[in-house]
Amino acid sequence: MLPTEILDSIQRALAEDIGAGDATTLSIVPPDAIMRGQILAKQDGIVAGLDVARAAYELLDATVDFSSYLADGSRVTKGGLLALVSGRAASLLTAERTALNFLGRMSGIATLTRQFVDAVAGARAVILDTRKTAPGLRAVDKLAVKLGGGGNHRIGLYDMILIKDNHIDYAGGIAEAVRRARASNSGLPIEVEARTLEDVKVALDLGVERILLDNMSIKMMAEAVTLTNGRAKLEASGNVTLETVRAIAETGVDFISVGALTHSAKVFDVSFDYLK
Repeated sequence: MLPTEILDSIQRALAEDIGAGDATTLSIVPPDAIMRGQILAKQDGIVAGLDVARAAYELLDATVDFSSYLADGSRVTKGGLLALVSGRAASLLTAERTALNFLGRMSGIATLTRQFVDAVAGARAVILDTRKTAPGLRAVDKLAVKLGGGGNHRIGLYDMILIKDNHIDYAGGIAEAVRRARASNSGLPIEVEARTLEDVKVALDLGVERILLDNMSIKMMAEAVTLTNGRAKLEASGNVTLETVRAIAETGVDFISVGALTHSAKVFDVSFDYLK
């Protein structure tokens, strides 16, 4: 059920870790030995990546039985049981670190995302991720954001035209950058970065459907919301923190993009323990 991009990431991670073989396990564990183990949460938070962890085991050995005890996106408390895993001991031990690496990273992202989502509860703003993801793990990181209750911004450079400061400066202004983007006839939605309220006015006059408010003060963002009056969707971006996100949401913006969701989330602590 996982996207091909994620399955490919898991395969690469397994190959990276195993190489020519798990030397420790091959030297200690008989090939026909059977084992049971449990995956536990070692902190409170949001679990994400159980399906990915399952795939890590099953891509190595399709006979492994992985039974989740929670759904991805659920809250878990320290010591909570996440899954039971059984099968060939060698398979469980060899895939363990790959499975836990994905589960820990994704749960960390989901946990931080939920904190931001909770912080803006009741406001109209949707918390979005950015492209500041781990190279090669874009689909994994963005799935974790969704499981934490956030939304996905563009997946890559191919599914939205986002005219940023360097594009604007190169083209000689917002109007010319937008003209060129529209002339490409890509059919993609267009978003324009605005650094000032004057930039917002220019974008509105051009009929741009979405405007990114880059590193604006709370006061400027509130003025941009009033100026826009629903004529375009507004996205706040730049150095958003848990301490500032509520005030940003209360300005009335539609979206708040947070790079920290994927570039600064702390790995969630999980463990795999042998069951005798």
